[in-house]
Amino acid sequence: MAACHPLTLAFADRALESSYLESSLERERIQGRAAIIVGSLVYVLYGVLDRWLVPDDAKTAIWTLRLSMLLVPMFVYWASYTPLFNAHRHVLLASVGLAAGVGIIAMLTFLSVESAAYFYPGLVLVTFYTYNFVGTRFIHALCIDFALLLGYNIVFGAVHAYPFEVLASHDFFILSANLIGGTAGYLNEKQKRLLFLRERELNEERHKQLTRALHDSLTGLPNRELLHDRLEQALMRAQRDEVTYCGYFIDLDGFKSVNDRLGHQIGDQLLHQVAQQLKRTVRQSDTIARLGGDEFFYLAEGIRTEADATALAHKIIQSIETAMGDVAADLPLGASIGMCLFPYPGLTEVSDIIRQADHAMYRAKLGGKGVPVLATGDLELQTST
Repeated sequence: MAACHPLTLAFADRALESSYLESSLERERIQGRAAIIVGSLVYVLYGVLDRWLVPDDAKTAIWTLRLSMLLVPMFVYWASYTPLFNAHRHVLLASVGLAAGVGIIAMLTFLSVESAAYFYPGLVLVTFYTYNFVGTRFIHALCIDFALLLGYNIVFGAVHAYPFEVLASHDFFILSANLIGGTAGYLNEKQKRLLFLRERELNEERHKQLTRALHDSLTGLPNRELLHDRLEQALMRAQRDEVTYCGYFIDLDGFKSVNDRLGHQIGDQLLHQVAQQLKRTVRQSDTIARLGGDEFFYLAEGIRTEADATALAHKIIQSIETAMGDVAADLPLGASIGMCLFPYPGLTEVSDIIRQADHAMYRAKLGGKGVPVLATGDLELQTST
């Protein structure tokens, strides 16, 4: 399990932390917007108490403060639709809680000690709101809520001089809210991070299993199943967008003699080396797959003419001969290639492409090997039935 800071909960691995923050962006954006709407509504409804608790000469000042503080969440709500939110969302969301708390403390300066008993619980609500609802990180909420507690004690302990027992009782409930809300916020964020790690591990394992299922275990190349999918996509694109492709059925000549004379371990080494050489030869956008045994299939995009197809086939043969010569220089090794250009009328199935190229490859073997042969379209389809 990845290490994280015991207080801030940030992952020690910066790349992992960046990935976590990116994965939680949209969730925090939606949660932040909802929290701002609900919090602003509650903040305004707090004004209902003004009728009984706020002196008439202070009501205008109280509402001015209240509406001024609402400018902060309004700005953050707007920012949630901009790149600014992506980079600084936790600070922005924490500022919503800070503005709400500062507003309540400022409003309390206009009230008597007796009225404060009805208004200061707003700080308790702000504490829970910042830790558990607005969507900022635990460490940001912790800093904001303790700053509000410190500010509250400075204003009403030193400046306005609340009676000690009144300030102490207020502190007790605000501290209790910090303890309960902060613990809940800490555990909630920690659980989200653990869930993120677990999902990441599951995705990595799922990717490994999928890779194993769709790739040849010896060479690491796509297997027949993945090739079928790539051919299917190529065939659809060829028919839709008039993109041209060529499928190359590749069979290694003389490979049986490697296994017979040098052993299967050398044979496997040869297959692996040929696969690596083919990967270096073909374009990244194309597909080279192992069908099984000593047979490979190469799907190339943008091959328009027989001359282009043949030129690429000779390049493949030369590449294979180089790779095979490094392993068994004293054996007569090479490759036979059958080619199938598509699309063309009558070819509608992936199996037809492979079959066409396969038949052309056998014609290449009969013709003396080392010379690629192009499938002849409808004639090949007829001979395959």
